[in-house]
Order: sequence, then C-alpha cells, then structure tokens
Amino acid sequence: MPAKKYQVALTAAERQTLQHLTTTGKRAAYKITRARILLKADEQQAEGGWKDQAISEALDVSVATIERVRQQFVEEGAEAVLRYKPRQSSPRRRLDGEKEAHLIALTCSEAPKGRGRWTLRLLADRMVELGHVEQISHETIRQTLKKTS
Repeated sequence: MPAKKYQVALTAAERQTLQHLTTTGKRAAYKITRARILLKADEQQAEGGWKDQAISEALDVSVATIERVRQQFVEEGAEAVLRYKPRQSSPRRRLDGEKEAHLIALTCSEAPKGRGRWTLRLLADRMVELGHVEQISHETIRQTLKKTS
C-alpha cells in the first residue's frame, strides 16, 4: 500500500490542545470528531498513526472524511480543521428585483388574445420574448409569483 499523501504530525502543544478539546467542556460534535481524527492519525505517537480504515471504524466516519481532515490539516493547520466552514450559498436567483417587477406587471396586464388568463408557461415565454431573461422555466415563474403573492 502506498504511503499516505498527507501525513499528520502533531506538535506536543497541538496534541495537548486537541486532547483537552475532546475531554473537557461542551463542544460541537464536528469539532470533537475532527480532533479525534487528528489524534488517531498523528504519526508522532509511539505506535505511529492509525490506518484510515481503523479510524473510520472507531469513530464511525467515512474514510473520505478522514482524508479530507488530513489534507486540510497539512495544507491549512489545526485551527482551520476545527473552524466551522459555512455551506455554499444556494443557487443565484434567476429574477432580481427589476425582473420580478416586469413579471408582476406582465401578470397584471391583459391576457393574450384568445386567452382568458395568463398561464405560467405563457408568462415564461413572454418574459423571454420581451428580452428580460434568456431563458426561464415556468416553475421559476410559479415560485416568484407565490413569493410575491
């Protein structure tokens, strides 16, 4: 088996800090788990670091998580591993305030000839025809109109 690409080598101070973190006080579960991963993966131990599979079974986390924690420790340090990383924001909105205003104005206008009212698909098609957006689905129209009541 090839040597691990990212090897964890904790200093005495880091080891002490991580042990303190895992044994005292209340902490977020992810912090405790990551600290325990680093402690078990530490190559500076007398018996050497644990294998990823053994850590995975002991801590009930995936091997991929262990690999990511190792990599982040080597690249960024222990503080970065224990810091909360916010999730990526949701996908950007298709319609900003100006485009929403055009949609609402279109919805309140007279329905096309031969139609009793606007449908979501008609509104989507008309928004594209008028050049407000390049493309848009009827579902986005529905969600926007529902949000604006």
